[in-house]
Amino acid sequence: MDVAISAVASEFVSRFISFLVNKYSYSSHVRLEEKVERLKNLLMRVHMVVEEADGRYIMNSRMVMQLQLLSEAMYQGYHAVDTFRYQSLEDKGISEVCNSSVLPSAIPLKRTRTIACTRKDKVANLELDGALESMQSVVDNMMEFVVLLGGCDRMVRRPYDSHLYYENIMFGRHAERQTLLNFLLQQNQPGDEPAVLPIIVGRTVGKKTLVAHVCRDERVRSRFSSVLHLSGENLLKILEHESTILGEMLVVVEFATNVDDNDWRTFHSFVKRLATGSKVIIISKLQRSARLGSVKPIFLNNLSYEEFSYLFKTLAFGSANPKEHPRLVPIAQEYAKVLHMEESLLIVNTFANVLRNNLNVRFWLCLFTKSRRMIERNLSIYGVDLKIHMEQGYPLHLTDYALNPLRAIPYSATVPRKKELPKVTLGEILEDPSVRPKGEFNLVTWESRIPPYNSSSYFVPDWVQDTPEGTPVSGRKRRGLHV
Repeated sequence: MDVAISAVASEFVSRFISFLVNKYSYSSHVRLEEKVERLKNLLMRVHMVVEEADGRYIMNSRMVMQLQLLSEAMYQGYHAVDTFRYQSLEDKGISEVCNSSVLPSAIPLKRTRTIACTRKDKVANLELDGALESMQSVVDNMMEFVVLLGGCDRMVRRPYDSHLYYENIMFGRHAERQTLLNFLLQQNQPGDEPAVLPIIVGRTVGKKTLVAHVCRDERVRSRFSSVLHLSGENLLKILEHESTILGEMLVVVEFATNVDDNDWRTFHSFVKRLATGSKVIIISKLQRSARLGSVKPIFLNNLSYEEFSYLFKTLAFGSANPKEHPRLVPIAQEYAKVLHMEESLLIVNTFANVLRNNLNVRFWLCLFTKSRRMIERNLSIYGVDLKIHMEQGYPLHLTDYALNPLRAIPYSATVPRKKELPKVTLGEILEDPSVRPKGEFNLVTWESRIPPYNSSSYFVPDWVQDTPEGTPVSGRKRRGLHV
């Protein structure tokens, strides 16, 4: 009798505890959903203000700093919402994606349900609480910004600008664009020397696109009679055209190496003789170039992961709603992590275009695996991160994307450009490796769709001649990853 009573009591306690746990899990999940909705509402308000600020001339430097804080908080908020969605997909049992060996950083699903829910709810609560606190603080302090923004003049908006915004990587850079506009539109005092603004940048972070975008502004175009682009190598060639230069000039100089001090003094002496109001922009990867400026330089760094992830997913899904493709969301999350660490913005745009054209889980997983193997291959060959070895001009090994060994050599002084060769884009190779021509060809990794139609290309030698006899072709296809 005592044994039966004990068994009944034990079963009752067990069911009662399960009831409490389920009730807690349900109420906890409801609270998380409520927090996500609150965060979404705050994000909509902040995004609305940031978008409005992008369409106005902000001449107040403190307002530009406030805009920077708003944009940073906005992308962090979007990242918090995406992280919650990612965890929700795991809870719904999308194991073929989240548990795939292709995504090693994904959280495994095979664990005790109660413990998993409790721990993940606590983590999600902490992340959402932090995002909500940050976003609420930003919203509470943006009233003055909104009021002052109403007094800023509107820009002339054209459909061409919206095309530029996405297709030429003119994404984000809200504060930097306003700072550059402020510099160009600010009037010089009579007798002042032409102002010089250094823009210190990394490789392929959108420096030329930023300058080109700002130079197309209506007020900037009407302010300067012409815009002259120079490289460090032909810096003094401007002296040959002194008699033909009239009116206020904007001179944009790009330095790939250190500039000779005597050449700079000669150039600067010439610039002083230009019409009052002329200005100079210096673009350089070298920190030492900041010494040439007369105003505080703009440091253009890589996008933060939150901002980069937002851009990548926006481009990869395009007009498709990520909610309608839940199995692709965790792949995009992991892909953004890998590309943010290793790739340039130009390559990322190419990958996103290819993914957008084929919203298939198997295709996305396969391309993600190839990208990771390609990065590991180049790291093992050169011993440095992909970004660094691309900056240093090493060949790029892309065999993992092709049916045969593929080594892309950057064009340089020692490798002259061969325009007569067949041309294939990297996007075409990614979609269908069989399009590779026989023999040598030019591989276009990026090509602008708007004037001046700049592009980035590599020379690819004949794979038969480029591969020593008896060399095994590694990194080809692996079981379960065929397209």
